[in-house]
Amino acid sequence: MRAPEFWYTPPDAPGIRARFLAPLGAIYARATAKRVRQESSYHLGIPVICVGNINAGGTGKTPAVIALVQHLQQRGMSPFVVSRGYGGSLEGPVEVSEKSHTYQKVGDEPLLISAFTRIWIGKDRAAAAKAAEKAGADVIIMDDGHQNPLISKDISIVIVDAVKGFGNGKCIPAGPLREPVQAGFERADFLVSIGPDKAQNAFEKTWKSVITIPHLRGVLAPLETGMDWSGTRFLAFAGIGHPEKFFYTLQSLGADLVKSEALDDHQPLTPSLMARLENEALLLGAQMVTTEKDAVRLPSGFRQKVLTLPVRLELNGWDQIDAALDRVGRS
Repeated sequence: MRAPEFWYTPPDAPGIRARFLAPLGAIYARATAKRVRQESSYHLGIPVICVGNINAGGTGKTPAVIALVQHLQQRGMSPFVVSRGYGGSLEGPVEVSEKSHTYQKVGDEPLLISAFTRIWIGKDRAAAAKAAEKAGADVIIMDDGHQNPLISKDISIVIVDAVKGFGNGKCIPAGPLREPVQAGFERADFLVSIGPDKAQNAFEKTWKSVITIPHLRGVLAPLETGMDWSGTRFLAFAGIGHPEKFFYTLQSLGADLVKSEALDDHQPLTPSLMARLENEALLLGAQMVTTEKDAVRLPSGFRQKVLTLPVRLELNGWDQIDAALDRVGRS
């Protein structure tokens, strides 16, 4: 389901619909506050880094998890991931396997992350974390869960899309927030905004008065694969939080984007949907292309027909995260 446009009006001019829904947003915020005040039920014997968000919807959290995994691996560590497994049917806890699981069972994001490290999913994330710790992790990365109190966190990182920011600054359903920004920052150690410089500058100008924690900047950069994207006609489709970011990235690489199909986040890529897209691509003389997260949801008959554009998070500030992790290790 696509987010309402009025969620992303300026915070100083939220509009009539947001003001009308603000009382419901206040109720939602109180419910979140009540939930996060619960005492954490489980303290792991190893550090836990939570990569979460204050917004509902896509902020770049999955690329951030992958970047953190790779960074810690370069430090010689064994980071395993724990996730809710959004969209999957398994209760868990279960370790995700690229070979034996489908996205219908474990969710598309865990299936993508499993290509980079071991990952456990489960509705009871404390049980999933225990399984990961027992399997030999020396640090747990909690995928999402900033509002989940069941695991004690040592470092909490809030991810935000610099283009969208915190929208109109109001809570669901009046705006895109799971909780007020200030409340989310009270439990966070770092804010990571993801986007190009122009968007970063605008984000900081709008929200600098409420940013009370170290603020790091990152950008999603296409992974060098040797692919020449220029001079080719493409039909692009994406079922992520903000598909327009994917389309912009393709165009910035010189791709001739003759059609852009924005799907709902996590939308199933059914054979009938893919057949329609394939027929449209043939009529347009275009090559189909999608994101890494969407690619794990492709029906088997289409996996050789669709190109994938992988992106990676480039982050300024790894030294600050390393220093925080070293302090946790000494405590």
